[in-house]
Amino acid sequence: MANPPTTTTRPAAPRRSSPLRTILIVLAILLLIIGLIILIIWLAFKPKHLVYSIESGSIREYNLSDTKHLNTTFNFVIRAYNPNPKLSVYYDKVEAWVSYDRQKVAYTPVGPFSQPRKNATDLAVNLVARDVVLTGDMVRKLKRDRTGGAVELDVQMKARIKFKMGKWKSGHRTLKVKCSPVFVRFPPYKSFERKICDVHT
Repeated sequence: MANPPTTTTRPAAPRRSSPLRTILIVLAILLLIIGLIILIIWLAFKPKHLVYSIESGSIREYNLSDTKHLNTTFNFVIRAYNPNPKLSVYYDKVEAWVSYDRQKVAYTPVGPFSQPRKNATDLAVNLVARDVVLTGDMVRKLKRDRTGGAVELDVQMKARIKFKMGKWKSGHRTLKVKCSPVFVRFPPYKSFERKICDVHT
């Protein structure tokens, strides 16, 4: 009886990785290494929370017309404190506004500025309300506050910031500052109670 024919199978040739795949793998590894380096730096020098407070506040040229139009200027000195011993802070875009009874009544942009390490910067912020139409029951409430001698306000700020240490810079982050409630007395009274603000980045 004849033996059955034997068949031989050739071993499969190893797949050649395409140049594109190799490049993608190398890029992924590089990005992972860079990400780990940034993470290590961030953990080693993690920024402490910035501290904001309102040091003084006053009202000038107050006028509330019978047609519910408000004209006045709110003057504040807002202190920004950078408690970080190794990180500087750069503010690229800053805006501030005042709200009364949840309605925004005055707004102003604030010029860019930078803070070195362990630095306190006082910002003189003048928020002007010009012919602002008050809604709902706000006129009655504001007249009542005027008689009482003080008004309760919300003061808020928003900024695009980044941190710097040596040559390293972080990406932009959004800083939000809310100071509420802020009690400001009408002239001729000048006393003001310092207000610590809530800060989120």
